[in-house]
Amino acid sequence: MHLGTLLAAVGGFLRAQAEDGEWQVRIDDIDPPRVAAGAVDGILRTLENFGLYWDGAVVYQSGRREHYDQALRALEARDAVYPCACSRREVEAVAKRGPNGAIYPGTCRAGLARGETAHAARLATRLAVRLKTPDTEVGFNDLCRGYYGLNLRRQVGDFVIRRADGYFAYHLATVADDALDGFTEIVRGRDLLSVTPQQIYLQQALGYATPAYAHLPLLKNANGEKLGKSAGATAVDEMDKHAALKIVFRALGIPIKDDIIAAEDETRWQWAAWHWDIAKAAGGDVGIEEIRCGE
Repeated sequence: MHLGTLLAAVGGFLRAQAEDGEWQVRIDDIDPPRVAAGAVDGILRTLENFGLYWDGAVVYQSGRREHYDQALRALEARDAVYPCACSRREVEAVAKRGPNGAIYPGTCRAGLARGETAHAARLATRLAVRLKTPDTEVGFNDLCRGYYGLNLRRQVGDFVIRRADGYFAYHLATVADDALDGFTEIVRGRDLLSVTPQQIYLQQALGYATPAYAHLPLLKNANGEKLGKSAGATAVDEMDKHAALKIVFRALGIPIKDDIIAAEDETRWQWAAWHWDIAKAAGGDVGIEEIRCGE
């Protein structure tokens, strides 16, 4: 975990405390080739080190494939999806760009292109599955940002819900899990704001309830890049705990008091939940170097 993931975790934890709710941990390990050995244990250990204790058992997406299969079959029964033989490279070569990258041009929507229908059986294990999107705007009122919406057909295109390698895509797994676990509110980083209309439409297609959403500001490095492993972010475990907490508090708009930062975990989080107003997270993304300089 780096400071960006810690910030999102703290925001969700405090929101649950303030609303007398439950805060649960789900491990998104639906893509086994990308799961690093020991990473999950490290994440859980870091949360415990900061006194961020979750409710219930940890959920692992890797154990829920049957649930995702059921969701896909429901979409197939409603003629809401179709197979796609396009590679990412082929899409990138012809597609316009939207908020979430290449806008799929609908190449396979009316059937497999380039004579591939005759080879469908042979290609079955190499076909992705896409969700048909509407030519209308899908929007929502974010608890931090206010209204946000996208025309899915024009700004995103039909998107993949099961990949060509057989693994389920992030959108389907996340939406199915949120419904199965009965989440009423999702608190996460603002880098996921632009994919939320896709997830809401998928919820609607499956007949699921739509939870409330709150997208927190992102921490950015000196180059203006989102703080993350690819941008060289330092692991939280390698930082001074109190220094890390001050950065997170400042980014969330929580008053900083040294005695609270140094207090026992339960005391600190109760105080922070009482003093945090989620509306204060409505500002822009935060430069981590600016925060450090202001300390």
